[in-house]
Amino acid sequence: MDTLHLLFNAVTVIFIATTMLAAGLGATLSALRDIFANLPLILLALLANLLIIPLLGWGVAALFGLPTAAFIALLLVASSPGGPFGAKLGMVQNGDVVTGAAMQVLLAAVGSITFGPTANVLLAAAKAGAGVSLDVAALALTVAVLQLVPFAVGLILRHFTPTTAQTWQPAAAKVSNVTFLIVLAGMLLGNWRDVVALVGSLTLLAGFVFAIAAFALGTMLATGSRVRRTTMGGVAAVRNAGPALAAIGIAFGNQPAVLGALAAVLLSGLAAALPIAALLSRQRAVAPPE
Repeated sequence: MDTLHLLFNAVTVIFIATTMLAAGLGATLSALRDIFANLPLILLALLANLLIIPLLGWGVAALFGLPTAAFIALLLVASSPGGPFGAKLGMVQNGDVVTGAAMQVLLAAVGSITFGPTANVLLAAAKAGAGVSLDVAALALTVAVLQLVPFAVGLILRHFTPTTAQTWQPAAAKVSNVTFLIVLAGMLLGNWRDVVALVGSLTLLAGFVFAIAAFALGTMLATGSRVRRTTMGGVAAVRNAGPALAAIGIAFGNQPAVLGALAAVLLSGLAAALPIAALLSRQRAVAPPE
């Protein structure tokens, strides 16, 4: 079991790194400058992901009257922006991959600092759990190594050796696609008991509704073309599991009920976001360019 766990972690690392590498290989410095010079886009993304969507998570948990473990899991997920699946959803929907990847890295970096205070405020307000204390430096280092560095390497290659970047980008995208499927299968197989145990509850439905609402909010609170806005919707819909898992270990002693609820919320969220991205991709395959 430990070997399978290590293998799954290794594949997950490869998935995150190759996804960000592929995005970097397809980016340009000028495009990146334009993105980070777009102050309204950045401010709206920060507002949506750091404030409104955490409040949305609290609202959905309260609306469905979730039990304590599921309530905690949804609040932790909602408080943690910048999940690496966000960049992948941009690819799946044939969206603005460069903007999606750049904003996802930014949100993950900022979220490594804001996650603890945000989760603490929500947990205290909802009276759902104890305080969360996390190693911010360790979270920031994880974001840098797994997301920022591969993206920067791809960007540098694209800038200095564009021919090499064009050659490597399809291969990186293929590895990302294959490992993405393996990670999804691993999540389902590794957590199927927890998910099945929650079938009779409202936890799965709450995670599904939360992801759809977050996708809509991320799309509405963005600027630019419809392609860019729906890409930002995908970034908002899938959250960063790393800080949430760390919080469960530190503040809740890895309680099986909270871990199972977290898996259910994450999987039901992907089950909501992936079909939306696939539908957008099919629409763009037949529609004229914007």
